[in-house]
Amino acid sequence: MKILIARMNHETNTFSPVPTPLEAFGRDGPSYGDDAYRENAGMRTAMSAFIDAAKRADAEIVTPVSAQANPSGRVAAAAYDAICQSIVYAAAGCDAVMLDLHGAMVAENSPDGEGDLLERVRRALPHAPIAVSLDLHANVTQKMIDNADVITSFKTYPHVDMYESGEHAARLLLDLIHGKAKPVIAWAQPPLLTHTLRSATAEGAMKRAVDAAREAEDEEGVLAVSVLSGFSLADIAAPCISVVVVADGERTKAQQVAHRIARQIWSERDGFVYRSAPLAQSVSEGAALARETNKPILLLDHGDNCMSGGTCDTTDAFEEALRQELDGIVVGPLCDPEAVAKLFAAGEGSRITVGIGNKLASVASCGKPPLEVTGVVRALTDGEYIISGPTYTGQRAYMGRAAVLETPAARILLTERTHEPWDLGVFESVGIDPRSARFLILKSRMYCRPVFVPISGGLVECDSRGVTSSDYGLFDFGNLKRPVYPLDVEADY
Repeated sequence: MKILIARMNHETNTFSPVPTPLEAFGRDGPSYGDDAYRENAGMRTAMSAFIDAAKRADAEIVTPVSAQANPSGRVAAAAYDAICQSIVYAAAGCDAVMLDLHGAMVAENSPDGEGDLLERVRRALPHAPIAVSLDLHANVTQKMIDNADVITSFKTYPHVDMYESGEHAARLLLDLIHGKAKPVIAWAQPPLLTHTLRSATAEGAMKRAVDAAREAEDEEGVLAVSVLSGFSLADIAAPCISVVVVADGERTKAQQVAHRIARQIWSERDGFVYRSAPLAQSVSEGAALARETNKPILLLDHGDNCMSGGTCDTTDAFEEALRQELDGIVVGPLCDPEAVAKLFAAGEGSRITVGIGNKLASVASCGKPPLEVTGVVRALTDGEYIISGPTYTGQRAYMGRAAVLETPAARILLTERTHEPWDLGVFESVGIDPRSARFLILKSRMYCRPVFVPISGGLVECDSRGVTSSDYGLFDFGNLKRPVYPLDVEADY
């Protein structure tokens, strides 16, 4: 048996000005062939699980590509074509396909990146079974449903079960191949734009929806149930929450379960809506928390969040902290290649005045000048470190060149690439102990929490009204099918 295994991950924020060329995938582009295999073998991605399952099945493994990029704007047409072609061209002679996909990719030449890829793979291998593992924030489409035999998704956010989702999909695909099951897929999609800050699976309506999915998987004939909250910052027809059910030969059963959980979600639709407080109020709440603890207070700038496509160069939250005279601040990573170049030219130990941030036109920073700061260059590095986990455990992370500028009130981490603070290594790799901060201003929404919450004395969510803001009124949705909740209160399901 010959199994094609590949990874194509990108969550596209169509409102983001951050470009997504082929070079954005990986350090300097995707990994191919044996490099793609090595990048995932022994790791905790869905592709890692596919490799392990195929090895146990004593299958020949073909790994044409592993391509993962941070969320950003539309994927360049040339990049999308190159990744898809590498997968489709490798399909010849394969008996099965396992794909690690995000599910919310929009390319310049495709509003449904994964659906169009799956259609091409199905055309190339009309009789080969196809299994797909999706991110919890996937925007599911009918084309994706029509061209896959098995679909599973993560059940955690922050995502700590990527491997388990791949393992589940692989198991069902192998059961299909060996005649132990006949997977059929059904799905339901209420007209609901969820907020990412309401898709955390440890609490609230999202937890109850995922709990219902887990319980349904114990029902006879039900093989897999996924609740996918969707990614709403995409101007496509339906960037909405979905329920996908895989049943054993009974499509009616699958459809019943999908609609049952979808109706539960719709009955709790307000639980998926997040309303931001004014930025000044949020920073003030952080200042109050700091008076009660010696541990760092997390100020999470989710309005400019890397892992939702933020520019990571807005300075609103940092400026508000300075206006309120906070000190002991550690802020970053702030993406500003121009400022990094100036700090490298100045050299460590140099005193320099430099303008930082507000260089990419976005909702928040359009027309706003860079923030001028004066300080001492404390560190210059290659910006690389190994993630300790629990997300992307063991993988090497690339921030581009990184520099630390120390001012009287703050230590500012500047990088050449947008980067999520997955790990304490973001700061430790440049000589900053995040535990020593009084305030940690992180351009993050959720992924920082498993690592930074345990060292903190409190957390406040701050909306800087960047391109990842929770205020959907900032964005011009031209392709969205209406009515949809919460933009339209008359929406119904």
